[in-house]
This record gives sequence, structure tokens and C-alpha cells, in this order.
Amino acid sequence: MTARPSSLAPGARPLVVVVTGMSGAGKSTALHALEDLGFFCTDNLPTVLSPQAVLLCENGGMTRVALGIDARVRAFLGEVGNVLALLENGGQREVQVIFLDASDGTLLRRFSETRRRHPLDTSGQDGAGAVLEGVALERERLAGLRARATRVFDTTLLSVHELRRAVIAHFGPAADGAGQRMSTRIVSFGFKYGAPVDADLVLDVRFLENPYFMPALKNLPGTDPAVEKFVLELPETQEFLTKTLELLRFVLPKYAREGKSYLTIGIGCTGGRHRSVVVAEKLVAALARDLGGDIALVHRDVLRKSTAAETTRASQAPPANLILPEEQSELKHALSPLPQPVHQSFRPPKGGSV
Repeated sequence: MTARPSSLAPGARPLVVVVTGMSGAGKSTALHALEDLGFFCTDNLPTVLSPQAVLLCENGGMTRVALGIDARVRAFLGEVGNVLALLENGGQREVQVIFLDASDGTLLRRFSETRRRHPLDTSGQDGAGAVLEGVALERERLAGLRARATRVFDTTLLSVHELRRAVIAHFGPAADGAGQRMSTRIVSFGFKYGAPVDADLVLDVRFLENPYFMPALKNLPGTDPAVEKFVLELPETQEFLTKTLELLRFVLPKYAREGKSYLTIGIGCTGGRHRSVVVAEKLVAALARDLGGDIALVHRDVLRKSTAAETTRASQAPPANLILPEEQSELKHALSPLPQPVHQSFRPPKGGSV
């Protein structure tokens, strides 16, 4: 007996989903939805290879596998009972069969719109008669498999988006607590260095008063209690946090419901060292408390330092009317248009925590 992969939760069994049904009923959409949920998906794999393929996936740590099967794989249809038994492996795996169906009229309309031939049409002719003949033959071949289905999705009245939501509701994290949860990450950054390239949402906090221009706070990071106190005491900060939390509490569960695997929220200020850091810290703490689950926090630019030349000039006593180059940059980017997103090539120095 092969050892159970360490990635599997204690007491849980590997899950194999057989996706089948009528051509044109949405099997590809269902497979794509399962793929987004973290399943390893393969379509029309030769029947004899299915149990071995599932075993290889498990040995590689992939314990959620989806197999697409249609009426063209006649060897599977003739031995459906034996193949499902092999996949179940004496009860060591959970096997579910989902069957996608639709009315004959709906299938005819879909084939007409895409101008595809039905896969079981052997007449070589076009037209409604050839499609309906293929549909009838397919229903006959799939009757036994439909009877073994653990869930039938009737897509007659469903759009592709509604079918996707139905599959995610059945197999996603909200179904029974199994599976992958959406990974949420909040990144503080400086607009002067470019927005994170992978950000799904970007919020700009450059409207808040900038601690950079406070001599006592200028060289402190946003994680310092003095900077945090300064930013949080601003009335605009409290109002922004209230409204932003209300928005995120609304949209995050909706993103998860749609099957999104990763969500990155960027919080930007000018240099990414003060305001965005404080706001990101508070958002993560509040969301983790209210919504549960782990929300990753990354301070991308908090450890960026001024150049040696700028540091030397800043340590000298400049004339009152002189604006240092670093301050010029801070003022220039205070409310400038968004720079182009950049990859996160910056890495903090070793020994520094982010």
C-alpha cells in the first residue's frame, strides 16, 4: 500500500472527480472550475491509464484529481463499474461522478452557434438532423454512467458563469470546509518604486499627512510606535480604515465564492515606508479577526534606504530654502499618476524582517 501523501489532512481521503456528460453541456467549463480550485485535471485520458495516473498524482502530493470522460471513450463506458472500483481503491479514495446534461433543444442551439459537429456524428452532413442524431446516440451510450452519477448539473438554463459558480459551490471551500482557501495578501509599497505587478486591488493613501516631513519621524519605519501613533491619530486615517474594511469585508467572500485562488491588495504611499505600512498593518489585523484565516502581510519597501550621498547631505545642516533630492522625489510622487507596475525585484537585506 502506497503511503498517503503528507499534504492530505488527517482522516481525509484523496478525491477523484470524474467529469462526464453530454457534449455541449459544459464539461470544459466544469473542468476549468475544478482546476481553479486546485484539482489536477486531465481530459480524455485513456481508460487503462486512469488508475495509474491518479496514483502517480498522489505520489506527487496531488490528492485532488479530475478526469474528463466523454462518450468517445467507449472502453470506459463498457467497463465503468470496474474502472470506478479501481479508482476507489477499496475505499481508500473518494470518487465522485458529475454528469453535465442539457435539453436536446439547448444542445442543438449551442452546436449551431459554434458551428461544431457533434463528436458522434458519422454522417459527414451538416444540419440539425445530424446533431440530434449524435445527441440521441450519446444519451444511449452515457445512460449507465448517468445512473452512477453522484451529482447531475442541468445546464439548460445556466450560463457558463452560473455553471462555474455551481461547481465551485459543490467542490469549493464553502462546501464542507475541504479544499484550498483563497490566499489573501496585503502589500504595502511606494509608488515611487512602482505598484506591485500582481496587485488585484490598489489603494492609494498619499492623501494622508506624510510623516516623512516630520523630523522626528522621517527616518523611522511605519512599524515604529511613534509613526503608527501619528498616522492613526489623523481623522482621515480612521475614516479610510472604516470605509476600506467595509469594502473588503464585502468583496473578499465574493472573490472566494468565484473560485479565486489568490488575491493581492496593494496599499501605496509615496515611499512605502510610513503611511502604507501603518494602514496595511491595521487592515490585516482587522480582516484576520473578522473573516478568519491567514492573511499574509508584506512590507515591500519599508527597508529601502536613501543612497549614501543623500544620507550624507541629509546629515548636514542645509540652508532653510534648500530642498534635498530625496525630498524632491517625495514631493514629486506625492500625488503623481501611478507609475507602471514593476516586478518585486527588491529584496530586503539579510537579517531584516518585513
